[in-house]
Amino acid sequence: MFTGLIQTLGTLSALSETEVQVTCTDARLLRDLELGDSVAVDGVCLTVMRCLADGFVAAVSPETLDRTALGRRNVEIPVNLEASLRVGSKLGGHFVTGHVDGAGYLESAVPTETSWEMRFSVRDRRVARYIVPKGSIAVNGISLTVADCDAAGSWFTVAVIPLTYTETNLQHLKPGDRVNLEGDILGKYVEKFLWLGDATPFDAKGTEDALPDSLTPAFLAEHGYL
Repeated sequence: MFTGLIQTLGTLSALSETEVQVTCTDARLLRDLELGDSVAVDGVCLTVMRCLADGFVAAVSPETLDRTALGRRNVEIPVNLEASLRVGSKLGGHFVTGHVDGAGYLESAVPTETSWEMRFSVRDRRVARYIVPKGSIAVNGISLTVADCDAAGSWFTVAVIPLTYTETNLQHLKPGDRVNLEGDILGKYVEKFLWLGDATPFDAKGTEDALPDSLTPAFLAEHGYL
């Protein structure tokens, strides 16, 4: 579990088709790093397989490379790094699992008097369904608040404060660059409980219930919600 508050930047290099090496010089992250620990790399939860003096080696699966931008990223852009949340630590962002839903693409980054307004496009329904106005979203592992979006979630904007912009790899992104996106885990559970997902729920007898096309007052009344 992570918070979406980036601790430092690093560089990512491929060692093989199944292993990557992350290099960084931040002692705060490396000091307590141990074999088996989880680290969010651009929002992707990776497990430390080997500790190095200046970083670590992690394994990556075909699913990780297919769903995230790790395998198709601009190697000149540094990666955002965050160690996993420890019990008792401050939670300043939102709950980020490191399980990326899919990719988005930067459309524009416009400086304003108080922030950077960044707009992203989303082509993956697995991500778009969880994008709501004023909701939380992780972009390359960064906890951000959706300022605006369309009903389908095919695009959204965020207002990024200068500190976040300069301390993360958002400052290096150019229009068209691919980013990792993770929707709010709370929204996913709400969707599951309300039967809004693609998965078919089962009753106590193990039989499939029919899903409604959308939630309606009649459906809620029938199931005891009204």
